[in-house]
Amino acid sequence: MEKVKIGRLLFHDKILSANRNIACATCHSHELGGSDGLSLGIGEGGIGIGLNRTAGVGSDRIKKRVPRNALALWNLGFKDITTLLHDGRVTKSNIFGNNFNTPAQEALPKGLDNIVAVQALFPMTRQFEMAGNPGENEIIGLVSKVGKDSMRIDAVWPVISNRIRAIPEYVQLFKNAFDDVDTALDINITHIVNSIAAFEIHEWTSFDTPFDDYLNGDKSALTLNQIKGMQLFYGKANCSSCHSGSLLSDQKFHSIGIPQFGPGRTRPFDPYARDVGRMVETDNVKDMYNFKTPALRNVSLTAPYGHNGAYPTLKGIIKHHLDPINMNKSWKPEYANLPNAPWLEQIDFVTFSDKREQDRIISSIDIQPINLNEKEIDQLVAFLESLTGRSGNQRPLGKPNRVPSGLKVD
Repeated sequence: MEKVKIGRLLFHDKILSANRNIACATCHSHELGGSDGLSLGIGEGGIGIGLNRTAGVGSDRIKKRVPRNALALWNLGFKDITTLLHDGRVTKSNIFGNNFNTPAQEALPKGLDNIVAVQALFPMTRQFEMAGNPGENEIIGLVSKVGKDSMRIDAVWPVISNRIRAIPEYVQLFKNAFDDVDTALDINITHIVNSIAAFEIHEWTSFDTPFDDYLNGDKSALTLNQIKGMQLFYGKANCSSCHSGSLLSDQKFHSIGIPQFGPGRTRPFDPYARDVGRMVETDNVKDMYNFKTPALRNVSLTAPYGHNGAYPTLKGIIKHHLDPINMNKSWKPEYANLPNAPWLEQIDFVTFSDKREQDRIISSIDIQPINLNEKEIDQLVAFLESLTGRSGNQRPLGKPNRVPSGLKVD
């Protein structure tokens, strides 16, 4: 719990962002199921939080939207999780001799508690999330040099650690929580992200759903509609072929033809803004447009849906799964929740307007259409709502009123 308490403060403290203007909680809100409610996130340069976040003004305004939907944080500590993020760029693997395959490769710090701590390392190093724009601060200067002059991504983390070492309240908290911290100089990035992970796991673990009660023998826990939806989910609708296991995800990658928009996660040699999904990491053409199967616990709290938040409702994303080609072709840009940024309008839907790219996406689809009527679709929605924990967004600790840096908690 001492780690959890530190992690709670760090999660809400903008001291971890290069320009001291964004916290983890900026894009992972308690009120929005650990996400931000937007289709594509607003990172460096934005103002406000959650559904009220704007793209900023003047020279500080955002230069680019975050390419993908901000993932919720439910049950990340589950022991069977082997991969995180839409494209799986944080994965359990010993390819680099440190138990994980990540953007840091062999430079990953030692002593990380779990895959959640590993993932927490990287938003601090990304320009459009927390690192800021070239010329603004020391951290983005280091990030910009990655790949040049033998500079490695791990050059960023000591700068963050030094900020924490300089705050006496944090130093005392770390001394209380970690046996190997006796002085400020003992604090390193591993202590920081292990604490953040401890908080995220403690705060967003949720197995108190009506569905769990039903599985545990309380047959009155689900309504008749929810039971019929469950039967469809595990039967005719074939949802469980991918959404399986305790978290309702096979943790694999599939192409379901979600309409593409936004800047995408491009590779250096891509000719324009697009998102080829898992292929960004593997360079395997078989992975083109594949994205990780999302876990479904508390899914009713984490709209919008799809790797880029293309659908604002559960009914919409279900209909897409049932008829991906026609839903792709009939999708409308107004379905996306994108805070107004007129200077990005040309980029926002350039991929969506490219017929050849859309045809490539459709040709990659690896799920088969299934015919359900409106009543059956509503029953599936009812079942997915039964996966919502009774505690909902009322998490154990919530937001702190203040953080040790003295920076404002939004």
